[in-house]
Amino acid sequence: MPSKASRKPLSRQRVLAAAVVLADAQGIQALTMRRLAVELHVEAMSLYYHLRDKEALLDGVVETVIAEIDAAISRLDTDDGGEDWRTRLRQRFLAARHVMLRHPWAPGLLGSRRTIPATVYAYYNEIIGTLVGAGFSYHLAHRALHAFGSLPLGFTQEVFSPESAGGNMEDDAAEADLAAATETLPHLIAMVAAEVHDSTDPTLGWCDSQSKFEFTLDLLLDGLERLRG
Repeated sequence: MPSKASRKPLSRQRVLAAAVVLADAQGIQALTMRRLAVELHVEAMSLYYHLRDKEALLDGVVETVIAEIDAAISRLDTDDGGEDWRTRLRQRFLAARHVMLRHPWAPGLLGSRRTIPATVYAYYNEIIGTLVGAGFSYHLAHRALHAFGSLPLGFTQEVFSPESAGGNMEDDAAEADLAAATETLPHLIAMVAAEVHDSTDPTLGWCDSQSKFEFTLDLLLDGLERLRG
């Protein structure tokens, strides 16, 4: 264990960065105050000076992922505003997805939190600003946000999700359940059989492959363009 003299000062930012690394390596279920303290070479009690409990830790991890999305998007915002609104939003949403693919546990964690970080509100404010700046009314911009769902944050909500954090239709239990329902759910079974994912297509869940994400995003953007007119 490093000596006190050589140890980097502990800070909230450093704790949360280490928490994200731990979740990436071992999954969000592995993230505990005790395990995080081991990774940081500190006593577990020292973490409570920066985060009052496990819930505060998870909220902070969400804030950290959102900040990563904001940073990725800020690197896109170098254009003088001349690009089409659809291109602008498409680039933002795909940049968010790139972050989520690095943290596949994050969509499930986002959906489980009781509070919404202020940075999420700011993020959606920018999306509304882009829509209104392109000529949308606030009424239609509101409807657009409902239609987008979780797309702005880089993932799509699972249609079927056995677990709150990253449910999977491809595990053995799910496949067994579906096989048993072949006669009573013929259309659902046929759809599942038809949806064979390309192994090179990045995915965050059974209903969230890259190709499906982009198909849904383009469908919505093109439809909103027609409504704007």
